[in-house]
Amino acid sequence: MLNTLLQNTQEGTELLTDGESVEKTLSIIELISSGGAAGQVIIAVLFLLLVGAIYIYFERIFAIKAASQVDANFMNQIKDHVSHGKIDSAQILCAQQNSPVSRLIGKGISRIGKPLADINTAIENAGRLEIYGLEKNVSILATISGAAPMIGFLGTVIGMILAIFELANAGGTIQMDVLASGLYTAMTTTVAGLIVGIVAYMAYNHLVVKTDKVVYQMEANSLEFLDHLNEPT
Repeated sequence: MLNTLLQNTQEGTELLTDGESVEKTLSIIELISSGGAAGQVIIAVLFLLLVGAIYIYFERIFAIKAASQVDANFMNQIKDHVSHGKIDSAQILCAQQNSPVSRLIGKGISRIGKPLADINTAIENAGRLEIYGLEKNVSILATISGAAPMIGFLGTVIGMILAIFELANAGGTIQMDVLASGLYTAMTTTVAGLIVGIVAYMAYNHLVVKTDKVVYQMEANSLEFLDHLNEPT
């Protein structure tokens, strides 16, 4: 009896081993391709948005990093030149620096001799142009962060419609393989849309923080320059 039990156990184990397929893994490519044509189109659109968001982020981060690099001794040299009446030397120094701060100061230096209010206005107008340049294409990231999840949810709706359509034409028999394509479309597009939206949102906020630091740097140096001009001689 013991031999029979062991034999049955061994046969059951072999049956289990032979009957069960190896645990199936689903790659990302297979997951996307399982979503049908509609899911693949939406995934392709989201992929393009992701590539665009990454490109804008790195292009802007390098531009902002370059804009924030100002010689620590720059303002001291400017004030020294202005105090000694070396306006041309101050303008040459600003041209050599070629940064948002130096361009603002250079604009103010070009107005020396006019009322302080006019100099301040010229610097403010130049500052708006510099800020516009720093924020170039950053708004696109905000658009992507909002649009990507909605595109993903559009895929969800399309997938559910496909699943219901297949279910309605199944003749009353519910089979998961019939619903699989629509469900894959619904789930993959939702996940992809949320991933792209999160990446774009984080990139946008990081660029905003970096830009604000450069703007603060511009304001601080401009104020220091105006205070120097307003000092009694």
